[in-house]
Amino acid sequence: MADDEKPETGTILGVPYNFERPNLRRLLSSYWQPGQGMLVEKPFGVGYTLNLASWRSWVVIAVAAALFYQERSGVDEEEVADDDDDEGGEPVEVIVED
Repeated sequence: MADDEKPETGTILGVPYNFERPNLRRLLSSYWQPGQGMLVEKPFGVGYTLNLASWRSWVVIAVAAALFYQERSGVDEEEVADDDDDEGGEPVEVIVED
């Protein structure tokens, strides 16, 4: 191997990488691996991704979606509550006596 050629696949500190040009067959087969665990090597890039053949991955996706939905709906309720407290946005005078 020449000095200017770098490997397209391998591991760095135990983390896999793959920079080969992706194709549809490799993408589909890497995200659906029934015999493997919840995490599998990414088809392109660095690290791991979810194995959609594992039921645990679907639980993770459902929890993430529920948290995202809760966050998005909670922001709207907080803005409405803040608007109610303002009562027109007029300044409030506070007098403190000793």
